[in-house]
Amino acid sequence: AAERGPGAAYHMFVLMEDLLDKLKLLGYEEEALQYHNMRPLARCPSPAPPGPQGGRRSRPGGAPSRGCGEGHYFALPTNPGEQFFMFCTLAAWLITKAGHPFEQPQEYDDPNAIISNILSELRSFGRPVDFPPSKLKAGYGEQACYVLDCLAEEALKYTGFSWKRPAYPTEEREEEEITEDDAELMLNKMEEDVVEEESDNEENFIDLNVLKAQTYNSDLNESAKQEEILQSTTDAAEWNLEVERVLPQLKVTVKTDNKDWRIHLDQMHQHKDGIESSLKETKGYLDKLHNEISRTMEKINSREKYINNQLEHLVQEYRSAQALLREAKEKYQEGSGGVTQRIKMLSEITEVLERVKQETEEKGSSITDGAPLVKIKQALTKLKQETIQMDIQIGVMEHTLLQSKLKEKSNMTRDMHAAMIPEAAVGAY
Repeated sequence: AAERGPGAAYHMFVLMEDLLDKLKLLGYEEEALQYHNMRPLARCPSPAPPGPQGGRRSRPGGAPSRGCGEGHYFALPTNPGEQFFMFCTLAAWLITKAGHPFEQPQEYDDPNAIISNILSELRSFGRPVDFPPSKLKAGYGEQACYVLDCLAEEALKYTGFSWKRPAYPTEEREEEEITEDDAELMLNKMEEDVVEEESDNEENFIDLNVLKAQTYNSDLNESAKQEEILQSTTDAAEWNLEVERVLPQLKVTVKTDNKDWRIHLDQMHQHKDGIESSLKETKGYLDKLHNEISRTMEKINSREKYINNQLEHLVQEYRSAQALLREAKEKYQEGSGGVTQRIKMLSEITEVLERVKQETEEKGSSITDGAPLVKIKQALTKLKQETIQMDIQIGVMEHTLLQSKLKEKSNMTRDMHAAMIPEAAVGAY
């Protein structure tokens, strides 16, 4: 766009305006849009310039500006899928209109094949195509407008249309109103005042001659009216307009009974006719779809057979590998069963070992501990002290017994040597 000039970005809008005029001249609304039940491309009063990336400018809230999306339908991106289908539909209609029969594309057809067919038809008209076909996949842009504009020109040529110079209507000057002179106005006013005064002054009486003259004039007026009725001066166009205006009010509506069998029969015939007319069009599409599905299924079957033949040895290797894998799984299951038993035995042995280790640690800790030895030494020391005390007590007791024995022996010796024992001493013993 920068090489062609600053106005190159707006060239697609100019193409779209020309295209819209040519489509209306060809009657695309009645022949193409109504047949496919599509929305017409309305003219936009003020085209929206492209944004920073060449796209459509939108409102502050992000919604596209209303009024410019339809008038420049193929110049701005709105809905690529819908725009591409509209582009293919109009292109096929224009090619057919230009005298080259072209099959109407469907939604499930290959887009690349449709674009290739359209470009080949455009080249057959002698139009240059210096852009890649992928530019038309979006359904909008300068290339799409160019293709449709070229096809519309070829269709206009084929129909014999030729552009003519515009014929401007002649403006009629308004007739100037003739104003009466002030003097004439004043004179007429004076005469009217005089007539009013004379009529007020006249006496009320019936003049037979005047009455006869009035009757004669009324008869003449009635005969004139009858002649006017026989020879009408009403314009036919005005009469037709009046008839069209009053016609809705003159319609007689008869309330029908829904229980009447004739109404049901008429409805059945209408529905039957509608079904038959729809079936004719739908049957062609279904037959085409059936043929394409059949061809696709045949291709799939042939491809499947080819793949099976090419991969037969790999299938055999895969089956043998599956058999080996099955055997390995069986061996693994058998080995896993023995491993489970051995794991159980190992857990039991581990528990016993842990218990023995615990007992050994307790015994080792008790052996290496010096507290019992200290206790034994303390007990021996205490026993020695008690033994010494017992020895002292025994010595004291022995000394006491010895003293008592010596005292008793001395007393017996004294008594033996005594001749007489006094009575007081005998009483003491």
